[in-house]
Amino acid sequence: MAGEFGNPEVIQEEVDVLLIGGGMACCGAGYEIMRWADAAKAELGIDLKIKLVDKAAMDRSGAVAQGLSAINTYIGTEQDPADYARMVSNDLMGITRDDLAYDLGRNVDDSVHLFEEWGLPIWKTDENGERHDGSQGLPTLKDGGKPVRSGKWQIMINGESYKWIVAEATKKALGMDRIQERIFIVKLVNDKNDPSRIAGAVGFSTRDHKVVVYKAKAILLAAGGCVNIFRPRSVGEGTGRAWYPVWNAGSTYAMAAEAGAELTMMENRFVPARFKDGYGPVGAWFLLFKAQAVNAYGEV
Repeated sequence: MAGEFGNPEVIQEEVDVLLIGGGMACCGAGYEIMRWADAAKAELGIDLKIKLVDKAAMDRSGAVAQGLSAINTYIGTEQDPADYARMVSNDLMGITRDDLAYDLGRNVDDSVHLFEEWGLPIWKTDENGERHDGSQGLPTLKDGGKPVRSGKWQIMINGESYKWIVAEATKKALGMDRIQERIFIVKLVNDKNDPSRIAGAVGFSTRDHKVVVYKAKAILLAAGGCVNIFRPRSVGEGTGRAWYPVWNAGSTYAMAAEAGAELTMMENRFVPARFKDGYGPVGAWFLLFKAQAVNAYGEV
């Protein structure tokens, strides 16, 4: 290509660990990895080079970028992780891995406690059973506060700044020199000498005329799911409306498959029903309004 679109500047960078994506998954990984990186430096003298790359801006990237009114899983004192694992298995017809579901249930409360410590307002009930939103100053969950539940597993939050709060904690842990925004990773690169191994990734800047090649010893690919692959029954304005963020283009699946990865745990096709002129999660329709969803044959 000639002109301004041809011959972009090519930048190469070598790192030990490359985190692809700036959503909740890589924010969590970026926060946690520093515990191991600091230990490696203190105990072994190894200074790991870590880079988190996001196609947009971490403050508003990912599935919860638009804010949430609830956290969907908090075990608390009323249930235990085994209850949660049984619920997941039953809900998905037994095709899930119980060990992974149990492990999530075993650890999720610690993450929620961190979110609250970082500033996420979580709704509580007082000693009289009255509900208060997250700004009322009741005891934290970690100190025995009782959350307001919107179901057996969900707890209510003031989540307008949910992602912003988590991204801030990750930035403080990693440091901005380990974070690169506005780089859209589009391809994983296989090792020339071992095609079964991923040696790096390639992306382009969404602001400058640059292509970036990352060489990495380990990569975490967490670039989100895939949205709008099914045509909704909604018409007009409702056709393009989705509860999940529309910028999740399936990069996680596509890049991994192109590089030869085996896509396991893909038996469950999560296709949540949506309703014309109703763009939120379906729980309100089914649980509150007692609505029914029917297929093209009129079957419930």
